[in-house]
Amino acid sequence: MLLDIVISGLISGSVYALLAIGFSLIFGVARIVNIAHTAFYMIAAYCIYYGTQRLGLSPIWAMIAAVAVVTLAGLVCYRLFIYPVREHEAAVLIATIALAMIFQEVMLMIFTGDFLSVPSLIEGYFLVLGVKVFYQQLLTFGAVLLILAALWSLLMETRLGLAIRSTAQDREVAALMGMDESRVAMITMGISVGLAAFTGAVIVPLTILNPHMWMHPLIMMMAVVVLGGLGSLKGSFVGAYILGFAEALVVFVAPMGAYLKGSVALSIMILVLLIRPEGLFGVSFEEER
Repeated sequence: MLLDIVISGLISGSVYALLAIGFSLIFGVARIVNIAHTAFYMIAAYCIYYGTQRLGLSPIWAMIAAVAVVTLAGLVCYRLFIYPVREHEAAVLIATIALAMIFQEVMLMIFTGDFLSVPSLIEGYFLVLGVKVFYQQLLTFGAVLLILAALWSLLMETRLGLAIRSTAQDREVAALMGMDESRVAMITMGISVGLAAFTGAVIVPLTILNPHMWMHPLIMMMAVVVLGGLGSLKGSFVGAYILGFAEALVVFVAPMGAYLKGSVALSIMILVLLIRPEGLFGVSFEEER
């Protein structure tokens, strides 16, 4: 059971980490609360299903195409629906909720409400202390770590990363230093949506597709972001694995745990916020950023 908890916690935590870090990036740079973030994750998963099952593409090419198409769609949505109202937080919130619902209804129209699945990239498993560890699970975890390492290198070792971090700390000062804040926000939106699309690509062989699959990850992603501290990438990473292992522990230990995992994870978030309202790695006031 312990090994099952570790494997499940690592997979769930990795998925939440990718989603939460992408969400925190665009929030930190442009103060955009993108409720449609996990809807792009859902669209990527459906694109891979369509490419592999209906067009006959290989899974690798279908994943590459899905990430590219969804990232482009995210940039178009940003330019058309979010950019004109990005200075009004309530309007952005409403616009992104509307986008998520539109995507859900489009998936319902195209694929109906049937539960669908995509075959694993790598079949087979090996035994560790009598527990099956599937190669697909290892591939998923390894791919997530690779992308997180690449993102860290981008943010810490490149001029673009410096621009993103500077804009996240203080937009006005970054603009005075000659940075094109709107361009940085546009690029960050592309990275954010790309992370969501990649999450859908790596998790699709391990999950069941349905038009409502974006809702639970959205709730958990928001819980991770609040737990770790709004806009904090380190907080999103740590908070994701805290809630991922909390979910796994409840599922494998508590009776009817599958129905309680969301409630327990959110209870942990509330408990931490009662002790530290700004989150684990957040700040108390916006002026302290």
